Amino acid sequence: MKPSLLLVDGSSYLYRAFHALPPLNNSQGEPTGAVYGVLNMLRKLSADTQPKYIALVFDAKGKTFRDELFERYKAQRPPMPDDLVRQIEPLYAIIQAMGLPLISLSGVEADDVIGTLAIQAAAQGMDTLISTGDKDFAQLVNGHITLINTMTNTVLDRQGVMEKFGITPEQIIAYLTLAGDAADNVPGVPKVGPVTAVKWLNQYGTLANIVAHAQEIPGKVGENLRAAIPLLPLYQQVLTIKCDVALPCTLLDLQPRAPDVAALRQLYQRMEFKRWLADLGKDISPAQNNTPAPFACALPYKGEGRGEGGKIAGTQAPNPPPAAPVTFETPGSIEELQNWAAAQRAATTLTLALETSDAQGRANVAGGRTPGATGADYMRDELTGLALQTGEGAALYLAFTDVLPREAALGALRALLQDAAVEKRGHDLKFALNVLARYGVDLQGLRFDVMLESYVLDSTATRHDLAALCEKYLGAKATDACAQRLSALQRLHELLWPQLQKIAPLKKLFTEIEMPLIPVLARIERAGVGVDVRLLNAHSEQLAARLKQLEDQAYQMAGQMFNLSSPQQLQGILYDKLGLPVLKKTPKGQPSTAEEVLRELALDYPLPKLILEQRTLSKLKSTYTDRLPEQVNSVTGRVHTRYHQAVTATGRLSSSDPNLQNIPVRGEEGKRVRAAFIAPAGYQLLSADYSQIELRIMAHLSGDARLKHAFAGNQDIHKATAAEVFGVKLEQVSAEQRRAAKVINFGLIYGMSAFGLAKQLGVPREAAQQYMTLYFARYPGVQAFMERTRAQARQQGYVETLYGRRLYLPEINSRNGQLRQYAERTAINAPMQGSAADIIKLAMLRIDAWLQQNKFNARMIMQVHDELVFEVAEQDCGALADAVRRLMTGIEGLSVPLSVDIGIGRNWAVAH
Repeated sequence: MKPSLLLVDGSSYLYRAFHALPPLNNSQGEPTGAVYGVLNMLRKLSADTQPKYIALVFDAKGKTFRDELFERYKAQRPPMPDDLVRQIEPLYAIIQAMGLPLISLSGVEADDVIGTLAIQAAAQGMDTLISTGDKDFAQLVNGHITLINTMTNTVLDRQGVMEKFGITPEQIIAYLTLAGDAADNVPGVPKVGPVTAVKWLNQYGTLANIVAHAQEIPGKVGENLRAAIPLLPLYQQVLTIKCDVALPCTLLDLQPRAPDVAALRQLYQRMEFKRWLADLGKDISPAQNNTPAPFACALPYKGEGRGEGGKIAGTQAPNPPPAAPVTFETPGSIEELQNWAAAQRAATTLTLALETSDAQGRANVAGGRTPGATGADYMRDELTGLALQTGEGAALYLAFTDVLPREAALGALRALLQDAAVEKRGHDLKFALNVLARYGVDLQGLRFDVMLESYVLDSTATRHDLAALCEKYLGAKATDACAQRLSALQRLHELLWPQLQKIAPLKKLFTEIEMPLIPVLARIERAGVGVDVRLLNAHSEQLAARLKQLEDQAYQMAGQMFNLSSPQQLQGILYDKLGLPVLKKTPKGQPSTAEEVLRELALDYPLPKLILEQRTLSKLKSTYTDRLPEQVNSVTGRVHTRYHQAVTATGRLSSSDPNLQNIPVRGEEGKRVRAAFIAPAGYQLLSADYSQIELRIMAHLSGDARLKHAFAGNQDIHKATAAEVFGVKLEQVSAEQRRAAKVINFGLIYGMSAFGLAKQLGVPREAAQQYMTLYFARYPGVQAFMERTRAQARQQGYVETLYGRRLYLPEINSRNGQLRQYAERTAINAPMQGSAADIIKLAMLRIDAWLQQNKFNARMIMQVHDELVFEVAEQDCGALADAVRRLMTGIEGLSVPLSVDIGIGRNWAVAH
C-alpha cells in the first residue's frame, strides 16, 4: 500500500523493539538496541510505502486525561526500564535529523494524536496507513484508514478487522468496553470475554442496544452485565481514541524535509551504527519522491491565493499580528456590570466568546471544538460565562455566580448584544446565537466569524475549529481560557479578512451568503422537527422480527446455524460448504465476503442476497429506528440537528446528531424512517426539492447545445440522453434505457470511469466504454468542459463554483497516479456540487427573509442535500408552495431554467 499519510505509533515501536531484540550496547556501555530496532523498522516501512506525509508519534511524560477519568488506568504497568529511558533522547534526535516530523503531546496519548491526524486526513479523502501493534486502533479503520503490524507483516483494512474480530470497526469500542482491556487495566464486564462480546454485538449491534436489552440476557453473565452498566460509559470513554486533539501542526506540515547529514553522522557514530554510517554518502531520504520542505507548525497565507499545483503563492508570508495586551474587567456586582455596559454605548465592534458546560458539568468553550464533534449541544448546554472585548479596547470577563446571577447579568448586557449597529465577531457564532437565544438574548449584528473566514478562504487548508486555526495561522495553541481566546480571535480576523478582501468573489461569498446564513440555520436548528417515537419503536420491533426471519432462512439455506455477521463463518459457509465461486481474496489470501463481492454473487445465488438484506436492515435499525427516539429533546419533544457550514470541501452543509443527510431515500424501509418525521396537528410538511440541479449546472457550465435544449424544453433529461446515446426516438426509450442513461448522466459528472460504469450497469467494460463514447459524441460540450476544467485546475491549482467559491486541489499535479486521478475527478464534480450548494443557500436566505417579512404561519425545519422541508399551517400550504417555487427557481446565474419538485403531506415520506 502506498498511502498519502503514514502514521507510526512510536511508543509501540519503542517497547516492541526493546523487548524483541537482545540487549545491545555501544563500546561506552550505552544501550542502543531499542534505537536500532525502531529505526530498522522505520527505514523499511517508509521505503516500502513512500508516503507524501509522515509523522512519528510518541507518548509524552506525565499523566493524561484518562488518568484523571479512571485512577486505575494502566496502574498495573511497571515503570519504563532505565535502559529504555536512556534510549529515548538519541532516538528522538536521530528521527529529527532524518527530517521526519515527530510529535509528542502532554495530556493525551500517542493514540489520540494519531487518531486525530488520521480522521483529518480521511475527511480530506487521503489514505492513511497506521503502523502499530495496538488492537485499539481497529476502531479507526475505514475506507481511508488501514493498519499495518510490521512485526507480523499483517495488514488490517475494514474487511480484515471483521475477519479478525468478527465485528465491524464501529463496534470495536463496544467490544473493548465489554471484554475489557488488560493492557489498559480496564476490567470490562466480569466473565465476559471476546467470544461473548462478539456474540452480543452481532445480536444487538451496539453497546447502547445491549444495555437496553440487558434484562433479556440470562445467567450469571447477565447479572454481571446489569451490575456493570453504571461503569460502562466510563470504560467506553477511557477506551475511545480521542480524535479532536489540538495539534501543533496540520497535515500539510507533515512532509519530510531534507536530512541533516552532519547531525546524523555524529549520532550514528555515537550509537556505533556502522552500516548506516557508511550509507550517509548515499541518498538516505526515506521518501525519495517528496520535495524536501521544512517541518513547521504554522503556514500563514502568502499573497492573494494559491498558485500552480495548489501551492501557496507569493514569496513572503505575512506575519500574524502580534497579540495586543488586554486588561479584562471582572465586575463584582450587577451594578458594576451595568456601568460597564453603559460605558460601551459608542462601541462599534464586539468580539465575544462563550463558556458552557454539558449535563455532566464538563466545561466547553464555544468555538474550541471541532465542527461536527459531539460534546457541544446548543439545546442543552448551560451558559456559565462569557468574555467580551470592544474595538475600543474595553474588555470584560464574566463567570456567573450567586453575586452575578446569569439572568441579571445577561439583562445588563442585553442592549449591547442585541444592538445590530455593533458588529459582532467570534468563532462559530451560530452556537453563541443559539445558546443566548435560550436565555432570551437575540444576538444581532453578526459580521465576522473567523471559522467561516478560514473556510471560505480555503476549505481544505485545515480544520476550522479555533484550535486548528490558532496552530495554522498563529503558530500557537488555543488556550482553554475563554477571555484569552478573544486575543486569538482578533488576530485571526486581522490576518484572514485582508486575504478575503483581495479576492472579490470570496469576499462576496462570505458577506452575502455564509455570514447571512448563520441566523437562518440557527432558526432551523432551534425549530427542530417532530418525530413519531411510537412509529419508530414499532418499526424497530418489526425490523427485529424480520432480521430473525432472515437469520432462520439463512440457516435453512446453509443447512446449519452460523453467525451472519462473522466474516470467518460466512466465508466457511459460502465457499467451503456451498462451493460458491471465489471472486476476490483478502490480503491474507482468504475468499472475500466484502459487500461488493456479495452483490456480485447475489445476482446468481440466494444466500448472498439474503445476507445483504440482513446487513442493510441491521444498520437501519441500529442507526435510525433505535437511535432517533434517544435524540428527542425532553423539553421541546423534537429532534434538533446541528448544521455545519465549515466541514465539507465543496460548500455543502453537513449535519450531525442526527445526520439528516444520511437518512435513506430509496427502499421501502428507508421511506418508513422518513415517515416517522411528522408535522404537528393542524400542520403539514412541505418538501421542495431541486430537480436534477447538478445536471442543469453541467449544462450551463459546458454550454452544450443539446443538453441546454433538453432542459429548456422541460424534457425528461434521462430519456433525452437515452434517445441520444441509444439512437432511438424519445417516445421509444425503454425503462431500461432510461435507467442506463441516468447512471451515465450522473456517473460522468462524478468522474466515473468505463470500469465503474460497467459495474453500475452490469454490462461488459467494452459496452460501457461505447456508451461513454456515444455520450460524448452527442454532447461534445460536456467533454470539452471536462478537458478544459482539468487543464485549468492543473494550471491554477483550484476550481471555482458559479459564485466564485474555490476548491483547492493540492494533488492535481501529483506524481502519484491515484491521487492525481482523484483530484481530477474532484475538479470535474466540485463546480457542480459546490454551485448547487451555493444555490440552495441563496434560496434559504430568500425564503427565510420572505417568511420573516410576511409573518407567515410556516417555518423552515430541514435542509437535506438539494431539498428544503417546511412545517406549514394546513390552510397556507398552497400559498407557501407558490412562494417557495418562485423563490427557489428565481436564483440568478444559470442559462438553463431551475426546476423544483414540491410535495405536501403529514409526514416526510409522503411529502418527499
